[in-house]
Amino acid sequence: MGTGLVTASYIAASVLFILSLGGLSNQEKAKRAIWFGMIGMFIAVVATILGPKVKLSIFGYLLPALIVGSVIGTILARRVQMTEMPQLVAALHSFVGLAAVFIGLNSAILPPIDLTPSEIIIHEVEIFLGIFIGAITFTGSVVAYGKLAGTIDGKALILPGRHYLNVGLLFLSLALGWMFLSHFGFWTLLVMTLIAFVIGAHLVYAIGGADMPVVVSMLNSYSGWAAAATGFMLGNDLLIVTGALVGSSGAILSYIMCKAMNRHFLSVILGGFGNTTGPALEIEGEMIGINAESVANMLDESESIIIVPGYGMAVAQAQSSISELTKRLVARGKKIRFAIHPVAGRLPGHMNVLLAEAKVPYDIVLEMDEINSDFPDTDVVIVIGSNDIVNPAAQEDPNSPIAGMPVLEVWKAKQVIVSKRGQGTGYSGIENPLFYKENTRMLYGDAKNSVDSLLKDIVS
Repeated sequence: MGTGLVTASYIAASVLFILSLGGLSNQEKAKRAIWFGMIGMFIAVVATILGPKVKLSIFGYLLPALIVGSVIGTILARRVQMTEMPQLVAALHSFVGLAAVFIGLNSAILPPIDLTPSEIIIHEVEIFLGIFIGAITFTGSVVAYGKLAGTIDGKALILPGRHYLNVGLLFLSLALGWMFLSHFGFWTLLVMTLIAFVIGAHLVYAIGGADMPVVVSMLNSYSGWAAAATGFMLGNDLLIVTGALVGSSGAILSYIMCKAMNRHFLSVILGGFGNTTGPALEIEGEMIGINAESVANMLDESESIIIVPGYGMAVAQAQSSISELTKRLVARGKKIRFAIHPVAGRLPGHMNVLLAEAKVPYDIVLEMDEINSDFPDTDVVIVIGSNDIVNPAAQEDPNSPIAGMPVLEVWKAKQVIVSKRGQGTGYSGIENPLFYKENTRMLYGDAKNSVDSLLKDIVS
């Protein structure tokens, strides 16, 4: 394949990637957008393999690697449940970061030939940036995977003088980068890589569980910039464009989510969220349980109902049962809507994907800003496995770790039903006063089993 054809393929792939990103902003266009991305990536891979920079002598190694990787990726993707999707995304980010590290080290060992002195300096800067960002992305993603999977404690790990530690490690990395550019030896790059590994792990360790959706999008941004740096190292224009698209979109998404949580982007990156700043307000009242039959009677007498899904719905895989409940209630003339918080679940858009999978109509799935003012006029709100995003402590307790965070004001409805496994706190470990309010009733048990019990009493 000639250079001109490769360039044309790269342009076509870039356009498809842009169309894919644009389509993902709309649920109705999301499936088509995913196909745009898949086709674009296929064109990019084929054009790269058949391009003039790839020698025929390495095909014997390259093709088996592609086949094995494709098979492994297909098997993993088919096995992973929607509840495990955040962990999968974090794992994929770690692969991008590690790839950037390996490519950078390889490029330092076998640099391109026929470069001018100024081009050599530029290339070495690209190597340093690619390895540094890639190493941070790798260990940060590994720690994020552990927190999401529950193998690492979700609470923020706060070391004494952690900011000074981060700054010190950063300056040490920059010093080693200068030494690498001054040709002190390959060892400077290896030491910098190890330091960057420590920085990445420490940054994410210091971020609490309630910020994990932001962490996932932030790591997505890191992986994009690592890919862009790798593109500069390899002289691959498409990799530069793709990395820049992923990096910028991830950064914008992180900013949007931080705004939705009333958090500063920098404070999330530096970590420490999840710790109280003073004594929490004392919670009065008690949790009052309710059975499925009573909830069914309550729904039968209601006209306006809002359902708030959370990670508990994903864990129980209750989305299909909730979709069926929605159909039956709509058939009875009820006004049913879903309220989605920007950081519901463990992944940006997690709840939207689950509801779309269960074929819940897009037009009744509303974002927080669109529906928050409607709660006072709502007869019943059903909260399925949510905690922090419906926690009134965000508005009522200035010492709460989530103080100031915009939340779904479900407690303003006439009645609130909370489907919950038990009386414990949520992923971030923050107590929720909503469960103790007079208009709240607790429907204990697995979310899917609870909704299935409701379906027995609400016959279509």
